[in-house]
Amino acid sequence: MEHKNSSAQQPDLDWSQVRETVKLLSVSSAQVQSSMREGDDSVNTLTNSFAEIVGHLEDVSKELNALEDGATKESIKQHCLLAHNKVHESIMAFQFYDRMQQCLEHVTSNLNGLSEIVESPNLLYNPMEWKKLQNMIREKYTMESEKAMFDAILEGKTVEEAIQIATEYDDSAEEGDEIELF
Repeated sequence: MEHKNSSAQQPDLDWSQVRETVKLLSVSSAQVQSSMREGDDSVNTLTNSFAEIVGHLEDVSKELNALEDGATKESIKQHCLLAHNKVHESIMAFQFYDRMQQCLEHVTSNLNGLSEIVESPNLLYNPMEWKKLQNMIREKYTMESEKAMFDAILEGKTVEEAIQIATEYDDSAEEGDEIELF
């Protein structure tokens, strides 16, 4: 006889809010992972396209050098320079996408770690396990603003307050011309 798991739609004596919580955490994790996979395909296509554009710009530059000097040559050089700058701006945008991807990977890892704790009564009621998860999450952060936001949440600040703290931290770092590498 096959045992059917109890659910919120069909609760029985075996129904558990913990299992329902784990299911919802798993759905969130799956959605983030799926979106990241889809985003990767698009970004890979764009990356390859920009690499080809750079190659074409280099070819145009070589051809230009063979031409005699004149207004047309200078105009074409200017257009190539503008296109090169736009490609550079696009590459910078990809770096921000990469940062977002890293953040989402952290989120899914955190959700999975939380699911493991919530799923197991031995871990759920063990403060050391919660502290271990919190330490693991904080150690993954590479930017000080992320750590400040995490610390603020653990101190009991609201999400909005924590985001404000992280934003202020980022703003003060920009004023000092500090660049945070990730």
